[in-house]
Amino acid sequence: MSQAAAETPSTVDHQERAWSMPLEDINVADGALFQDDAIWPYFERLRKEAPVHKGHSDEFGDYWSVTRYEDIMAVDTNHHVFSSEGAITLADPLEDFRAPMFIAMDPPKHDKQRITVQPIVAPKNLQNWEGLIRERTGLILDQLPRNETFDWVDKVSIELTTMMLATLFDFPFEERRRLTRWSDVATGRDNPEIYKSEEQWRGELMECLEAFTGLWNDRVNSDTPGNDLISMLASGESTKNMDPMEYLGNIILLIVGGNDTTRNSMTGSVYALNKFAGEYDKLIADPSLIPNLSSEIIRWQTPLAHMRRTALEDIELNGQMIKKGDKVAMWYVSGNRDTAVFENADDVIIDRPNARRQMSFGYGIHRCVGNRLGELQIKILWEELLKRFPKIEVMEEPTRTRSPFVKGYTYMPVRIPA
Repeated sequence: MSQAAAETPSTVDHQERAWSMPLEDINVADGALFQDDAIWPYFERLRKEAPVHKGHSDEFGDYWSVTRYEDIMAVDTNHHVFSSEGAITLADPLEDFRAPMFIAMDPPKHDKQRITVQPIVAPKNLQNWEGLIRERTGLILDQLPRNETFDWVDKVSIELTTMMLATLFDFPFEERRRLTRWSDVATGRDNPEIYKSEEQWRGELMECLEAFTGLWNDRVNSDTPGNDLISMLASGESTKNMDPMEYLGNIILLIVGGNDTTRNSMTGSVYALNKFAGEYDKLIADPSLIPNLSSEIIRWQTPLAHMRRTALEDIELNGQMIKKGDKVAMWYVSGNRDTAVFENADDVIIDRPNARRQMSFGYGIHRCVGNRLGELQIKILWEELLKRFPKIEVMEEPTRTRSPFVKGYTYMPVRIPA
């Protein structure tokens, strides 16, 4: 699939529109732009002309967009001024349905809750899991049909990530697809393709809480201490007395963190290597590039497009005065395409020298807890793919998530040549 073939009339229209419309009218929080893969010229213009930009969304209200790499770093590493308390997305929580989570907290509570679950991704645990991940990956790949079109998202990306999630939670393995659904619901409050009513949205999240409350009670009453995330939360000094909604919030955080980011990078990697076919050939010729490929894909894909902060005081950033209480969106997806840092940033270059400078995992105290696990899963996937198949062919453009937060895929037809 060539880059030219992937270009559609809508992307050409957006290229013209992005550079001709008034700056103040640009709204990069429009989920439709992400669904159509048409967001790029808008970010390019903001980086060039208004790197700290005041925008408005009918869904989210007024917000600041920070789009250059260095400015994003400045916000992300200054939690004393730019707070995570309450929300890490542009959508404000519902007053009567708040589910606090440690990523949306400031120190000291954030630090105490984060350190409770951090051992799950300690180096020793990663070493122990590597064999299991490799075995499962091989089993999934060996079951794929040859010379027949199938959905990569469903057959591979979702399967592999839900298997890992079920292991992390010690969740009933046969029910693991429920984890995917709860992840989609939790991040899709403003997406009519995910749910039909607010009542349904609340109801499904309460089903999640009910299921995980049962698992919590099992762990608390067990004579054998577990080494899973629920056991860690149930025994942690800062988490064992959480109220139900705070427990739900932290469970949602861990599900989304372990699900959306990895599954969309797995899909994005196959899509990217078809879009940039020369890089696929380069990888086949030199599989030692796989670790760097993982970093480059995470940069190019950027599974979570933004993180939101709230200003605790008036502060100037790149010539703009941000007022106390203002919403500030750090657009990682734009920072990862900043040509001041990444040469030919829109291209996938699997031997890119500075690929590890990607900012998809964030910086500062909120840097992604499971980043090494995500990289390991992508690395193993490609090691096992290259052992088995000459190439995976993407048959047509994938369909994408309608979201300015989760930058993902809902369907991607592929074929493995016989």
